Amino acid sequence: MDPKIRESLEAIDKGGREEQGQAFTHLMSVTTDPVPWAYEVWDEVVALLPHKNNRTRAIAAQVLCNLAGSDPERRILDDFDALLAVTRDPRFVTARHCMQSLWKVGVAGPEQRERLVAGLEGRFHECIEEKNCTLIRYDICVSLRKVYDGTGDESVREKAEELIESEEDLKYRKKYAREWRD
Repeated sequence: MDPKIRESLEAIDKGGREEQGQAFTHLMSVTTDPVPWAYEVWDEVVALLPHKNNRTRAIAAQVLCNLAGSDPERRILDDFDALLAVTRDPRFVTARHCMQSLWKVGVAGPEQRERLVAGLEGRFHECIEEKNCTLIRYDICVSLRKVYDGTGDESVREKAEELIESEEDLKYRKKYAREWRD
C-alpha cells in the first residue's frame, strides 16, 4: 500500500481542515476504482464513522462508500448500519454528504443493493419528522436513480416510484419524480 494512503488516513483522523481536505481528495481519487488494499484500511475507516469531529465522520462515510466497490467479501453488509447511522448525523451537512455517496454501495453487488434499498426506504419513511425531510427524500430519490443507472435493476425503479407516490405533498412528489424522467 502506498504510504500516502496511510498519511491520508492519519490526516483525516487527526489533521486540521486543510490536511483533511487534501487527504479526502486523495482518498476519493484513489478509491474511485477497486483497490487491492481496501481491507488493510477498512476497519480503520469504519472506526472513524462515530468520530467526535463531524468532518471526519463525513469523510469516513464517503471513503467507505467508495471502498464498497473493493469489497468482494461483502463486509459492507456488516457495517451498513453504522454507515446509515451517519445519515442521521446531528450536523445535516455530514448526514447529507453520506447520503449522497450511499448509492455506491448499491452498485457493488445484488446483496449490497438489496440492503441499501431497504435502508433508504426506511430513511424515506422515518425522516418525516426531521427538519430537512424534503432534502433527505430528494437525496434518496437521486441515490436510487444512480443505483438504477449503474445496474439497470428494475426493482430499484419500482421501489423509487413507490416511494415517490407515497409523498403526500404534490409539489415534492413532482420534484422527486423529475429525477426519474428518461
